[in-house]
Amino acid sequence: MARKLQRGRGTRSVIPEIAPAGGTASLDAARPSALSNFKRFLRVLGPGLITGASDDDPSGIGTYAIAGASFGFNTLWMALVTLPMMASVQYMCAKIGMVSGRGLAGVLKTHYPRNLVYVTVFALVIANSINAGADIGAIAAGINLLVPIPIWSLIIPIALSVIALQIWGSYRLIANIFKWLTLALLAYVFSAFFSKPDFAEVMRGTFVPNFPWNRTFLALTVGILGTTISPYMFFWQSSQEVEEEIAAGRKTLQQRKGSTDAELQYAALDVNLGMLLSNIVMYFIILSTAATLFKAGKTNIQSATDAAQALRPLAGRAAEALLAIGLIGSGFLAVPILTGSSAYAVAEAFGWKHGFDKHPNRAKEFYGLITISTLLGMLINFAGINPVSALFWTAVINGFLAPPLLILILKISNDPKIMGKRVNGRILNIAGWITFTAMAGAAVALIVTWGQ
Repeated sequence: MARKLQRGRGTRSVIPEIAPAGGTASLDAARPSALSNFKRFLRVLGPGLITGASDDDPSGIGTYAIAGASFGFNTLWMALVTLPMMASVQYMCAKIGMVSGRGLAGVLKTHYPRNLVYVTVFALVIANSINAGADIGAIAAGINLLVPIPIWSLIIPIALSVIALQIWGSYRLIANIFKWLTLALLAYVFSAFFSKPDFAEVMRGTFVPNFPWNRTFLALTVGILGTTISPYMFFWQSSQEVEEEIAAGRKTLQQRKGSTDAELQYAALDVNLGMLLSNIVMYFIILSTAATLFKAGKTNIQSATDAAQALRPLAGRAAEALLAIGLIGSGFLAVPILTGSSAYAVAEAFGWKHGFDKHPNRAKEFYGLITISTLLGMLINFAGINPVSALFWTAVINGFLAPPLLILILKISNDPKIMGKRVNGRILNIAGWITFTAMAGAAVALIVTWGQ
């Protein structure tokens, strides 16, 4: 029998009963069943967990390592401050996908001027391609730390393996590989224990915000905000919620529209856990590099791999190996998500068939975009461009791109024509506007102080 859900002003839509879901099966958690609490918890973990873990890609890792090495424990407080910001924005994106039945770009195309959508999508593709290319290089460098294989010889095989997984792997396979790759991030938590930090300094840096008013710190702040609250995450989150519904049997737009209370509650839990994991990793990367590199005066960190290598004489070979493993795992998680989010956004903007549930022959443009974006990113590694500069300034670009997108997300998630009765509550709106104010304020302050 079908479940009926009240939506909007007196209208009703029908959400059909579904067979057990494909993908990560996150929707199964909301279905009445005999699942134990632990199995239900595992089912909950899906798009939110994957999105949160992908946020700790080599770009983020490099930015956090620079923060710890350059400013010590003084940036630890940012992990606490950004957590509710990330969680609120990503939940809005998840809700948009679940309730509207479309990805974020699809909603923008349907309800807003197309020129706005095209400009946004173009900027997203450029930033994501650069980021993906630098992440491919970071994967190769991480492998090189463990096995003495020349980095340049690994670039092409890594890029081709990522493309092959996305084109020939099923959505269920891809989603579950992503889900298990999140475990690699625990390496960063373990590595921090080798650094032997000063507990009093850690507590002070965690709970007493310190904000030096200078261009270097402001650029780092914009970079941290840009890499933790990244535009690609907005598009990926909403699109993956749609993919989960399609994998669960809701093939048409009408079937996907609307969402039950239980589905939204479990989506919120999934998102919160994903963002918590992301910020725990951020916290421990800053902690470990602050306790070792900053204390030793090694503040000139050019990459996440530099941070790993520099930790060897200070924290031991085990810490370096753990950082390298985390770098490889996070890179393999992030690259497909970066290129995939670009492909979702472009395909939705132009009305092309898309999704990892589609056979390549039925979504040629979608998979073609993934391939082109990955190959363009790969070529960056042979162009002599400094990968860390590319990663850091991509994070800064994201820090400037995110505020206008946040306004659109807030507008969409408060529009009854799109969201029905699932519009934001007061707390979610307050969190969203605080996030916008913080990101826009940091970007404006950076511009003002640039020449100083």
